[in-house]
Parts: sequence; C-alpha cells; structure tokens
Amino acid sequence: MTQADIENLLKTFIDPHYGIDLITAKAIKKIEIDGVNVRVDVELGYAAQSYLETLKTELTELLKTLPDVGEITVFVRVKIVAHAVQQTLKPLPNVKNIIAVASGKGGVGKSTTAVNLALALAAEGANVGILDADIYGPSVPMMFGLSGAPESFDNKTMQPKTAFGVQTMSIGYLVSEDQAMIWRGPMVTNALRQLLNETRWNDIDYLIIDLPPGTGDIQLTLAQNIPVSGAIIVTTPQDIALLDVQRGLSMFEKVNVPVLGLVENMSVHICSNCGHEEAIFGTGGGVAMAEVNKIECLGALPLDIQIRLQADVGAPIVISQPESRAAQIYREIARKMAAKLALKPKDFSGKFPNIVVQNTATPCQQ
Repeated sequence: MTQADIENLLKTFIDPHYGIDLITAKAIKKIEIDGVNVRVDVELGYAAQSYLETLKTELTELLKTLPDVGEITVFVRVKIVAHAVQQTLKPLPNVKNIIAVASGKGGVGKSTTAVNLALALAAEGANVGILDADIYGPSVPMMFGLSGAPESFDNKTMQPKTAFGVQTMSIGYLVSEDQAMIWRGPMVTNALRQLLNETRWNDIDYLIIDLPPGTGDIQLTLAQNIPVSGAIIVTTPQDIALLDVQRGLSMFEKVNVPVLGLVENMSVHICSNCGHEEAIFGTGGGVAMAEVNKIECLGALPLDIQIRLQADVGAPIVISQPESRAAQIYREIARKMAAKLALKPKDFSGKFPNIVVQNTATPCQQ
C-alpha cells in the first residue's frame, strides 16, 4: 500500500459540492502511512458544517477497501480564504469574499433567495454579511425583522445591524419606508459605495450583495465598482426570464466576474392543500440555460407559500423551518455556490509587501 494507491482511490470520490474529486480540488492536505494504518487530512475551502461528518464517514468507508489496511483516521476541516476580484479593484478590509446575487429582471425572487442563501451559509458555519444594494426597493430590513438607524461610534462609519448571526446593511435603515428614492444612476452608485465602504464589517467570510434587478447602466456600474469574487443569477423557468438571464451573464463577463452558477426559482408550485406539484412556469429552462453557457444550475427552488410568508414576517424559512424541503435546498445551493468559489483563483494581494523605490544617491554621486 503506497501513497499513490491512496491517491488513486481518493480520485474515485467526487465531492458533491465541488463537482470534482478531492485530489483535483487540492483538498487533500496530508496522507500518512504508518505500517498498515492510514491518516488522511482533508481541508474544504467552503462552508459545509453539516457535511463534515458525512464526508468523514464516506471517506473512511472508501479507505476500508484498501487491501490489508489497518486503522483509518480521517480528519476534516474547513478553511475559507479570500479569492481574486476584478484586476482594477482591491478586496475590502475584513471581507474575504463578495458574492453578487443578480437577476435579469424583477419579480423572480432574487432578494428572498439572497437572504436565505446568506442565512444558509451562516448555518454552515461561515461569518456572513448581506448588503442590500437594491436602493429603489430595499427588502432586507423586512426579511430580517430589523428597523431603525445603524449605530455609529465615530460619526464616520456605521455598525452593521445583526440578526440570526448575519451582519446586514441597507438604505432601508436610513430612510423611511414610504420615502420614494428618486435618484439617478450616479447617486445610486455613490450611495452603494458609502454603504459598502463605510460599514464596519466584522471578519466576513462571505458578503452577499443583493443587486438591483436588471442589466442596465446602474447594474453595470455597480458590477464594475464592487470588488466581487463571484456572482450567481436567479431566474424562473419562464422563457422571458431566461432571455434576461443571458443579458446578466454577458454583463458579468464584460466586467470579468466569474458566474458561479444559476438558481432556478419557482421551479414547481406546491399546493398548500394537497401537496400536488405543478410546473406552472415551465420546466428545465434553468438547466438548459446553464448547459448552453457552461455554468452549473446550482439548484431549483419550489414556489412554496411558506417561503413568502416567513420572509414577510422577518423569519426566513432557513431559520424558521430549518428541516423543511425548501430550507434544505437553500443550504445545498449555498454549499455548492461556496464550493465553486473555492475552486477560483485565490487573492494574493495581501501577501506582497509594498515596494517603494527611492533615490538614495547623494548629489555628488548623481
């Protein structure tokens, strides 16, 4: 039994979130062989607290198939690091990764998806924040059951408001609910920059940004000015929504932001009386769109009245009904989304010292 034997065996195990084997994903950090005993150290690059014990068990069972193997030890841990952003931008202090949640059009459940994914990542053990960038229609305060102006200890920056372990910021905390935001594009962009840069985020692994719907000038400008590590696009199976998804994909391509995947919302309607399921918006559209664009469909969510009801009362379904089918789908999507990000290039900007070139020659030497 050699290390090569163990590596070849581990290559047969496909991680369900990475979508590739752990060797290729560079998640196997150490293999030790002591006589007939084997130890394997695994380091996942994505939030997956609920999956760790399952992974440990499955890898142990796999390693038991080695001939004449003795005691098997599998150690699994998670390490979330910062990943590269657009070349012209730098990551934010205290924020490792920003993930933009976008949609080509309104009304597809983008904000509800963003909030539940943020909560799902937190439930998986990550430090999470969410920035409500939908200046014209902020909904994060209502979904988190929060209100009132954020605190400021220095009159220059704001403390994020926290609920369910997630740090949040929204223009909705700063203006009254009935105040119309009659702002042009530059004002919206400046407001978002302030919310992003003047919030004292605390050691964030993933900052989810709920972008405004659409792919116009405002969305493009925001995508160019936010240091984003990756993006996901929310759609419904309906043909007209999928047409707008293509525009969203093109927008992120133009600003060199990798699209981590697509989420199909409202895939089937579940009757609250009898449980009958019906695909009222069509079927397979999200999967087909993902295949055409060579990205992954991260998951499909049902049109379930409980998702809407719980969001409206400030207790999103991932928190209020954690064992429900919808909550489990959100958590699966969150793990896949984070895993796809973990496979992207890492950010090394903090590894290099600032180099200052000075002319130290004396006048005579010159």
